[in-house]
Amino acid sequence: MDYTIHQLQIFQKVLQTQSITKAAEELFMTQPAVSIQLKKFQDQFSIPLTEVVGRQLMITDFGYEIGRVAERVIEELEQIKFKTRDYKGLLSGRIKISSASTGKYVIPYFLGDFLGQHPGIDLLLDVTNKSRVMESLLKNEIDFALVSILPHKVAVEEEVLIDNKLFFVGNSPELKDSQPWIYREEGSATRKVMEDYLEKTGKATRRKLELTSNEAVKQAVMAGLGNSIIPLIGIHNEIDSKQLFIYTMPGLPITTKWRLIWLKGKKLPPVCEAYLEYLRLHKSRILHDQFGWLENY
Repeated sequence: MDYTIHQLQIFQKVLQTQSITKAAEELFMTQPAVSIQLKKFQDQFSIPLTEVVGRQLMITDFGYEIGRVAERVIEELEQIKFKTRDYKGLLSGRIKISSASTGKYVIPYFLGDFLGQHPGIDLLLDVTNKSRVMESLLKNEIDFALVSILPHKVAVEEEVLIDNKLFFVGNSPELKDSQPWIYREEGSATRKVMEDYLEKTGKATRRKLELTSNEAVKQAVMAGLGNSIIPLIGIHNEIDSKQLFIYTMPGLPITTKWRLIWLKGKKLPPVCEAYLEYLRLHKSRILHDQFGWLENY
């Protein structure tokens, strides 16, 4: 057999996405280039790795077996790279974090200096919805999850980073009562907080729109499609530029905490332990330098 590391990586991405098109996008390759490499990889085997049912690409049982081996091979190759860095005296390894979507406004500021100080560290950051974050955590696919609400019935340890304040906002200085509510999708922590508040206050009777990210909700509110309850961390600039307005309401803002969590009892690799130590030493400085504006709200 004469397959390449690149082909292993491509096949693993096709397996993860169940799509040549999506794999090409995530690998920053053209779709024909992925298809060619996938065919060359398939040519190494007499048993099909994939099959097309209707117009859907399906991975065969044999393909999944090869995918598991490919994943282990790629991980071992990564370890060779990290070992080389270790011998050079560099802190090295990979940190894998899955973040709820609004966490993209938070986590980069708690990573920047640390990664700058340790160029031997690789970061894998997946920004997705809360349901997918928890799925990755429970499957032990990641080291840390960044969430604003602790999961139920899951034993975790945590490092609290910053307050998460949620405000009722619209696109005009005066509140328009006729506006519909704009919600996040099912499974979103922001949606859960919003639903709990509206149910408690009896305001959940208006028709609603449902969107799949806080960024989409923000844009919809700015366009006048409705009002919503949104984390302040993602609308600071729009509030300052008067594209969005905060409405004073009883019981608001709602404050939760952005926290980094990991499975209780999980043996973290040295690079993750070093990151936690960095956070504990520098968290106050980061909050002051990067998020001091939060105190104005």
